[in-house]
Amino acid sequence: MIFQATYPRTLTDLLDRIDTGRVEAWTFDDRATRMRAEQAFAVKGVTARIRSAYKPLVHFFLEEVGPGLIKAEIAYPRHPSAVPNRFLLETYPLSALLPGVEVTFTPGAGPDYDVTLTFPDRTETHRVRAPNRVHVDAVGETLLSPTGWLVHDGTDEALETEFEALFHDTIAAIAAQDWGEEPYFDELNIAVTLPVADDPLPHADEVVSLREALHEDLYFTLLEVFQRRSGRPLGDRGLQPGQIVPEVRFGPESAVRVEVRPLSREDRTGEAQDLDTATAPLPVTQIADILTSLNGTAFQADTRSGRQVTAMRVTGTGAPIMISAGQHANETTGIVGALRAGRRLAEQGAAFTLSPLENPDGYALHQRLIADNPRHMHHAARYTALGDDLEYRAGAYEKAIRLQAEALTGAALHVNLHGYPAHEWTRPLSGYVPRNFAMWTIPKGFFLVLRHHADHAQAAERLIDGVTRRLADVPGLIEDNNAQIALYEVHAGETGYRMINGFPCLVHADDRHSVPLTLITEYPDETIYGAAFRAGHEAQMQTVLAAHAVWQEMSGGV
Repeated sequence: MIFQATYPRTLTDLLDRIDTGRVEAWTFDDRATRMRAEQAFAVKGVTARIRSAYKPLVHFFLEEVGPGLIKAEIAYPRHPSAVPNRFLLETYPLSALLPGVEVTFTPGAGPDYDVTLTFPDRTETHRVRAPNRVHVDAVGETLLSPTGWLVHDGTDEALETEFEALFHDTIAAIAAQDWGEEPYFDELNIAVTLPVADDPLPHADEVVSLREALHEDLYFTLLEVFQRRSGRPLGDRGLQPGQIVPEVRFGPESAVRVEVRPLSREDRTGEAQDLDTATAPLPVTQIADILTSLNGTAFQADTRSGRQVTAMRVTGTGAPIMISAGQHANETTGIVGALRAGRRLAEQGAAFTLSPLENPDGYALHQRLIADNPRHMHHAARYTALGDDLEYRAGAYEKAIRLQAEALTGAALHVNLHGYPAHEWTRPLSGYVPRNFAMWTIPKGFFLVLRHHADHAQAAERLIDGVTRRLADVPGLIEDNNAQIALYEVHAGETGYRMINGFPCLVHADDRHSVPLTLITEYPDETIYGAAFRAGHEAQMQTVLAAHAVWQEMSGGV
């Protein structure tokens, strides 16, 4: 056991020590808890306004703006210790929460939001405080991060909440350990309880979840701590610390326990679903059964935990392709889409390899984490049990499956199915915007990345044109894209991607892959279920089928 602590409630402490006057406080609590605190203060004769330290402008509109609003003009803060659009991102998804209201955003000059509200009979101006502090984080970087705040009886200053104290103490305790050489542990488990409920927002898959945000901040901060320890640059995906597992659950008190555990070999069981209409991630046994049903030749690679990655080679006619999914195991529509595409291609007599679950250790962890909250992103399940991104390895363990697929087929096209968060991704105590992942912080539709060797530039352009033309025929796909991109542009700016036949695409030369052409899908699928999940794996399947068809045309395949 590395560290253990329980933290008193910030609001309870304020109630115990403030008996007079007027109080304003900003804390990391859900709306219901903050309202109860206001009522408890009122019983004592104290006028209190308890606001959210996390996404304060969004909460201002949800909690303090009355009905009848027709126009909102918002000047958002800028700060030299934050990226220019940091506070604009923090307003997401406000414009979607105000249907029929004209909402405009402009850069402001001060540290707070300046808001002008227009109603049919009046205009109001408000200054909405955004409490932040400049600080040096655990890896020596200077950041501007949300913080608690207190205004009362001449006090107007930052207030360290239990949410912040738990995070900083946990990181400090882990960083202080002598971990030896990589990998440092099997599983580093950070078990947290927080008495903070998730607050769903009335738009798409969006939710205000401080528990999810803490999971993300703990996980990626610890990756950075170990990157620094190993001498690697921040964001290096080759780091192999072991499996870092924050498990942040709802509970009656703010508490944390950090301990080292052996790797788990347990896989969750579940009922099989109809593959074509699946509404949730598949149990691992069903993935294996469907792969076996393709009647190809299986090949395997081991994982650190002792599980196996199993892929299938199906011999047939035409130019072969490689298909893979599950590299990042919390991106789950690609797994279903790959299996569906494999069935179709096998029926057509095509030649291909299929590796539908490249990271079974990560997938087992994802299944374990979603048992508590299926609507969280759970990026701890993104990487392998070694703690790295398998694509950045030379060839050991899971990476060996790709090398075998290349050797068996000689394929020049690899279709690699991925996803990304379907709702906002933040690191609230580390600058808010996820470092090295800023482009992924809010959804921007289904898009494609095509990496190619320098001498395959013309082939890449022909492939991406043909694939996107076919995807444009998938019902609803472009419409969903357009809606997400429009909201992204309001709250983040331009996507920076080329639009090709209605789809955002990034086509660039990259000789890192041994296969000349690698087509990567990015569907906003982390946390989606039901009809949205079905739409996701339909898009993934159609991409594989389109890429195969275009590749046959380009290669002269039958």
